Amino acid sequence: MVIPVTEKPTPASAYEVALQQYDAVARRLGLDPGISAIMRSPRATLEVNFPVKMDDGSVQVFTGFRVQHNTARGPAKGGIRFHPAVTLDEVKALAMWMTWKCAVVDIPFGGGKGGVICDPKRLSPAELERLTRRFTSEISAFIGPDRDIPAPDVYTNAQTMGWIADTYSMHHGHFIPAVVTGKPLALGGSLGRNEATARGCVFVIQEAAQHLGMVLPGATVVVQGFGNAGSVAARLLHQLGCRVVAVSDSKGGIYDAAGLDPDQVLAHKQKTGSVVGFAGAESIGNAELLELPCDVLVPAALENQITEENAGRLRARLVAEAANGPTTPEADRILYQRGIWVLPDILANAGGVTVSYFEWVQNLQFFYWTEEEVNQRLRQTMQRSFRAVWEIAQAQQVDMRTAAYMLAVRRVADAIQARGIYP
Repeated sequence: MVIPVTEKPTPASAYEVALQQYDAVARRLGLDPGISAIMRSPRATLEVNFPVKMDDGSVQVFTGFRVQHNTARGPAKGGIRFHPAVTLDEVKALAMWMTWKCAVVDIPFGGGKGGVICDPKRLSPAELERLTRRFTSEISAFIGPDRDIPAPDVYTNAQTMGWIADTYSMHHGHFIPAVVTGKPLALGGSLGRNEATARGCVFVIQEAAQHLGMVLPGATVVVQGFGNAGSVAARLLHQLGCRVVAVSDSKGGIYDAAGLDPDQVLAHKQKTGSVVGFAGAESIGNAELLELPCDVLVPAALENQITEENAGRLRARLVAEAANGPTTPEADRILYQRGIWVLPDILANAGGVTVSYFEWVQNLQFFYWTEEEVNQRLRQTMQRSFRAVWEIAQAQQVDMRTAAYMLAVRRVADAIQARGIYP
């Protein structure tokens, strides 16, 4: 007797997930088919293959991408990531999510994203600089302060943005700081930018906690991903009195029911390269970490972490997406049915692009704000955005992601409609 082999369905790609999310909302809004089609596709896609001279004198060819999803409301805005798993499909999804993210918080940007297929951990600082500068040269006609403004993302940072700003400026004969955001302070970076993504996420968590009747002092928190967003979110929540019981990075996680001190964990990671092995904590896998009982779960790693397979086992009251696309549409439905609140990425992690907008404005004016001014404006933006999304969710009886998409897609559609179709 031959037993048939049942193949597991291939997981949806990031771009397929982005399209599923968009299509569901476009149908709900009853958009004009032509306007809907415009928003469904990227405005422009660039793929470049470029050589870089390595330290040993050899030459390697790298592939990079830059995608502009929609610019109806303003210049494209979005990060550049350096990662071995970068694909055009992923970059298109991230660019689309950036369009909705900017619209949710009502800043005058459209969505963009970029990436280079490389392993930055295997490159020397000099090789990283040469790669960054050559990639910038390849996309320099595509970007600009009034066209497309990159920012840091996975395995890129303020120094990377400094190299991009300098390269672009050298091509134009004068310094143009507004071409990128997330720069070093010495080059016109904004105070508060480094913590902005996590701080904005925490502001939204505070708003949600009030509506859930959750008291944050003493609430348990689990953070998946201990990079910039995850580590800062853990520290800020710890400062609010939350008990951070588990954190993780790409090498694994740690758990302590009594609570972890995020600053001590960060110091351990900076010394050893990982949170794993932190004294007094149990080792735990990333998959197991997501299923720990907690009040607040903060996915701050990569896409597709909460899926149809594990959504039924999550035991959080509130999921705040500090990462982009950590929850699949199937998982979304399961969590909503189970009464688990999800603060969607296009709202929860929009603090980064909001302060990027503040940085861009400061660069254009050559007038800089204090950190207190930046954080106050960020709090106001995140609170206003949360309340706008929550009101739609209540009025339409939908989950917070659907409500956020309804708000964002309608704003972009209105901009396209108001501008008209040229010629």
